[in-house]
Amino acid sequence: MSENIWNDKRVVVTGGSGFLGSFVVEKLKRRGAKDVVVPRSAEYDLRTREGIERMLAEARPDMIIHLAALAGGIGANRARPAEFFYDNLMMGAPLLHAAYEQGVAKFVAVGSVCSYPKITPVPFKEENLWDGYPEETNAPYGLAKKMLLVQAQAYRQQYGYNAIYLMPVNLYGPRDNFDLASSHVIPALIRKALEAQARGDKELPVWGDGSPTREFLYVEDAAEGILAAAERYDGAEPVNLGSGNEISIKDLAGLILRHVGFKGSLVWQTDKPNGQPRRGMDVTRAREFFGWSAKVPFEEGIRNTVEWYKENRK
Repeated sequence: MSENIWNDKRVVVTGGSGFLGSFVVEKLKRRGAKDVVVPRSAEYDLRTREGIERMLAEARPDMIIHLAALAGGIGANRARPAEFFYDNLMMGAPLLHAAYEQGVAKFVAVGSVCSYPKITPVPFKEENLWDGYPEETNAPYGLAKKMLLVQAQAYRQQYGYNAIYLMPVNLYGPRDNFDLASSHVIPALIRKALEAQARGDKELPVWGDGSPTREFLYVEDAAEGILAAAERYDGAEPVNLGSGNEISIKDLAGLILRHVGFKGSLVWQTDKPNGQPRRGMDVTRAREFFGWSAKVPFEEGIRNTVEWYKENRK
């Protein structure tokens, strides 16, 4: 039944040519969506009111799935906190406002696990979202994305506007960003391990001390979760999208080295920041509200990601 809702819908996917967005667009088309618009930043600067209004006038969507973001790992967040705050806020708040004004029927806002407080009881529950300040290295990004939740709830309260808010945990998978200046931990480790192996290095340096934990969600699972919510969820509450599996950075690095085939040893750079101490999601709401849970086992996802990068790194 849910599949048929896409037949006659015009859907705008901001960030649709990006890592997560490319899978969302593919899955939309497989579900029967015939009219999917992916606005390109070269054509529409969604940080500007003019860019937003021109895009909406030309696309005339029934639904917006807002994935566009300026994002990156700890290094990129520390180097460019002002850009990470401003660009994400300005791509989000004015777009949701304009969507409401133009009568776009539904707005799916995709936030981030970075919005959670630095010290949040694990597994992270949505009701803990306001219990403290986010981890400092990515707070500007996390707070800019979190403002979309405030806005979605305010517009629902005042105008009855159907905007929903989802919070994926760290994503990984084929087509990820492997640029070491801005990549997240999994693609960065895969690339570093393959390059160290090619050079015949005996050691691989890794940021931090290996103690923090993270949870990772395979990109195709995340895309399925977003579309399940788009199809079946119309509520005010924020919803986590996660795998429910927590792993330490130390164990993660060991797993990646095994799949890459790197035989050297890890050297922990303890002068570098660890980031948030623990990250693991409570995924009850997604299951209860729209019947979604992650499917791809972590080891299988890592294997797929390593194989994809080996084939595409040239």
